[in-house]
Amino acid sequence: MNKVVLIEKVANAAKINKAAAGRAVATIVGEITHTLRQNGKVAIAGLGTFKVKTRKARTGRNPKTGASVQIPARKVPVFKASTTLKNAIK
Repeated sequence: MNKVVLIEKVANAAKINKAAAGRAVATIVGEITHTLRQNGKVAIAGLGTFKVKTRKARTGRNPKTGASVQIPARKVPVFKASTTLKNAIK
């Protein structure tokens, strides 16, 4: 499923037009992004938890030359599925 299909399904389920459903989906994605940008955590019951994790700096290798390369520390988004979602997929 992609964003367009998600918008269509939201529009049909909520009996609203696609423009309003698109704004709703965009708002949800925007708010999750905004919260994660501030190192917050978003927990949605029945779906899971979005949070930010910091990866440590490490040494990597350039596959072409074999030279060592320093990879800096960085923040990455992480999603952990809820037990309800995990059980629904089984």
